[in-house]
This record gives sequence, C-alpha cells and structure tokens, in this order.
Amino acid sequence: MAVRKTKHEMPEQPPKERIKNFKEVPHGYSNETAIEEAKRCLQCKNKPCMDGCPVEIDIPGFINCIAQGDFEKAAEIIKAKNSLPAISGRVCPYENQCEGECTIKKIGEPVAIGRLERFIADYERGKGVKIPKKAKSTGKKVAVVGSGPAGLTCAGDLAKMGHAVTVFEALHAPAGVLMYGIPEFRLPKKIVEAEVDYIKKLGVDIKYDIVVGKTITVDELLHDYDAVFIGTGAGLPRWLNVPGENLDGVYSANEFLTRVNMMKAYKFPEYDTPIKIGKVVATFGAGNVAMDSARTALRLGAEKSYIIYRRSEKEMPARDEEIGHAKEEGIIFKLLTNPKRFIGDDKGLLTQVKCIKMKLGEPDDSGRRRPIPIPGSEEKIDIETAIVAIGQSPNPLIPKTVKGLKIGKWGNIIADDDGQTSIPGIFAGGDIATGAATVILAMGAGKRAARAIDKYVKSKK
Repeated sequence: MAVRKTKHEMPEQPPKERIKNFKEVPHGYSNETAIEEAKRCLQCKNKPCMDGCPVEIDIPGFINCIAQGDFEKAAEIIKAKNSLPAISGRVCPYENQCEGECTIKKIGEPVAIGRLERFIADYERGKGVKIPKKAKSTGKKVAVVGSGPAGLTCAGDLAKMGHAVTVFEALHAPAGVLMYGIPEFRLPKKIVEAEVDYIKKLGVDIKYDIVVGKTITVDELLHDYDAVFIGTGAGLPRWLNVPGENLDGVYSANEFLTRVNMMKAYKFPEYDTPIKIGKVVATFGAGNVAMDSARTALRLGAEKSYIIYRRSEKEMPARDEEIGHAKEEGIIFKLLTNPKRFIGDDKGLLTQVKCIKMKLGEPDDSGRRRPIPIPGSEEKIDIETAIVAIGQSPNPLIPKTVKGLKIGKWGNIIADDDGQTSIPGIFAGGDIATGAATVILAMGAGKRAARAIDKYVKSKK
C-alpha cells in the first residue's frame, strides 16, 4: 500500500476567531486521525528519527503502539524517557529535530511525530497519569536550581533513580519560561501545571521564592546536598542598543510576555496587571519569542502588529509552524529592515521608529548571511509599542557568586557534555540549561546531567 505523502491536518481555531482570544490554537488529533498518521511510519530499523531527539524517545516504538491502538503502551514508552511530553509535543521544534531525520521526508512530509507525542500525552492526562516505579532510595540528596525545562527534566530523572531531589525556584510559580515566556494560546498553563504535578508525584520537592545566589548560596547547597544542578535559564534580555530605547512604550520581550502570561495582563482588570498596547506594535526579531510577542499584541487589541527583522525569511530562527500561524493571523513582516533609533514625543512616549533597509552579504559566525545597511534607505514607521525580542542571555547571578566556576564569553556556565562544571559536584547544561535555547534542548541537557549526577553521587562515600 502506498504511503501517504502528507501529514494529516491538525484541526485548529480559524485565524479570525483566534486573534480575539487566548485559547490554544491547535485542537489536537482525534483517536482515528492519530492512528492513521501513525500508520505512515515506515518503522525503519536504523531509527533515524531518534538521532534527532535530544531526550532519546523510542519514536518508532511509541508510534507503532499508536498504529495498533495501544495508547497506554505508547504513553509508557514516551514517559520512560520524557517526563514532559505534553509540553515538548507542543513547543519542540520537531521539524528540525526528529521529523528532520524522518525517512519519509525524502518523498514528502515527515511523520507528524510532535503531534503524535502531544496526542498521547493528552490522552494519558485525560485517562489519569500513571506514576512509574522508582528505584530504591539511595540516601543521596540533589539540589536543582531553577524549575524550567532543564531543571524539571533533571529532577524527574533523578527522582526515578532513587535520589531525594529539591528544586529551588526564584519565582512564586514553577516551570520558568514554560510559565512566563510561552503564551497561553501556544502552551496552556493548565498543561504546564499538570506536567509539574507529575514531577512532584515522582517525589520531587519544589521550594519557591528562593533566589540562589542571594537567599542561599551554591556553596551552602553543596554543604547540604551531594550535588547541585544549575538550570537557571535565560533571564537577562538583550537590547538593540539604539537611541530612544528608554522611551515609555519600549518593552523587552521578557517583561512583555511575563506580564501577559504569568501576571495575567490579558485578563485586566480581573488581574491588576495593566500593559500598554497601542494601535500599532512592532516586534524586533524573528525567533519564536518574537512570534509569540507579535501574536500576543494582536490578541491584546493592536490593529497592526509588525515583525521587523534585519534578515530575510530564510534566516528566521522561529519554527515554521509559528511563522505560518503569524502570517495567517495578519502579522505584517517587514524583512531586511533594521531599527536605527526610537523617536518619542515631549512626554517621553514612543511614537515612531526610524529604520534602514538591509541587504545580505557573506555568512557571519552564525552561518547566516550578514545584513548590510543600504545607505539612503531610511524610513520612519509610526508605532506606539515596541517589543525587543532579539534573544536573552544567561542569568548572571550564580556565575558572579560562585568562585572557580568557568564562564564563557556570553556569560554561560562552561560544562562538558555530561554537564560537569569546573567545580566537582556542580553540574549545568552549559549554554543550554543556563542560557537561551529551545525547550527540548534544555530538556536534553537536564537528562544528560541527571545521568552524570547519578554516577557522581553514587561514587561518593
């Protein structure tokens, strides 16, 4: 029988409807559609899709179970490697990971691995999540700093190995970027809360409102615990460094999305978190965070929402699905355009941005073609709100407060492939778990570190 060359479509909210609410855009596969999509898998013996999975899921194994209608077994296979499948199934850039390696991609679209993972996670949650058997207690204690995707993955794996794990979170709620950074319409918070609840049921203790480096030091943690994993994430926004960036109406994406997501600004005045949104909003950058910001602005009432990016669409780092959704919703893309200055009125309120057109030259260190200004091509664009989404840097607090910790030029904690830092007993994900990265890469870093920590603490007398 011939293999279907295209994925089965994911039902979702129509664009004109969804830009007026914060409900999740895709609705998910039905049982029947999931089974039919799973049957597209060729069950390759060499399993190339697994080469693209940072958390090492047996992808052909769980898909084969779906094809046979055994959803419980599929969930068991996924959960053996991934404690957060409802999250990764929604926000993982699978087109560049597992699906990027799918054999069927040679003749058409890859198997919809991400959609199938989401389907199984949602199915299991609806039926009741099963808690796996844990290894016998080792008597060892591990501290995890940060409850983002890296920290939760590391904590969950260590708990299943029999260790006592305590997570220290600086905020009043868990999950880091999963909670404050990704909008409700892409990752509902009830999904995040359910995944965190699973981690807690594995025996992980999460302590809130504790800023490691201020409330307690890493040295103090090392005194009380056998090992420490640092997964503090990317909490330091990067700026454009152009004149006028201090005008009222210019946000970092971190602040903008935190106000909307964690502080519920989109439910104002029910939640007392006002946020300024004018008729015209411009978001600078073209990653997933930029798409999230521009799409959020529309939902908050903006009449126009721009993406302003200095390169072309080919160089956009955002997921294809997010770019597609943004286009469907009416986001205006001004590409090969770079801001030179923000302009305000006599009250300090943002009114315009002055930009210059760009052309692409030779590739730079990132492998992408370097944008070059075109003299005399300046233009002014009327805007009332600007959102800077050009990336984040690692949280600088721990690197500044731990002597002997080797730090990279971007402020990331240097660690080997297993997460071991320059100080015995301190583990990290390097520039992944301590800096900006995709959720799934952070989860992979947490998983590798958990294995190394397990080996390290068991070697201690």
